[in-house]
Amino acid sequence: MKSSDLLLIKPLLTEKMLRQQEEQRKYAFLVAPHANKIEIKRAVESKFRVTVTSVKTLNAKGKAKRLNTRRGITRGKRSDKKKAIVTLKEGQAIDFFQERTK
Repeated sequence: MKSSDLLLIKPLLTEKMLRQQEEQRKYAFLVAPHANKIEIKRAVESKFRVTVTSVKTLNAKGKAKRLNTRRGITRGKRSDKKKAIVTLKEGQAIDFFQERTK
């Protein structure tokens, strides 16, 4: 089994996701591109000690960019990303801002 630190890269804390955390118990994470739903569920449950009821994933393709430099116009692309939206059991929550003690 892969480590939860390798699968869960970071939480996505946007205004929309903060609203969904409060109202619908949904949390979003940036995850490794090779991670599947079962691995994501196990990683969240082991890292945050909560019960996950559903996991939804999406692959976000990187935007194509065009840069003007001194050498002319160069083309590039941002990295592709995989996101996971996790729904927790009623009455449970994740606090990202608490200090973690090891």
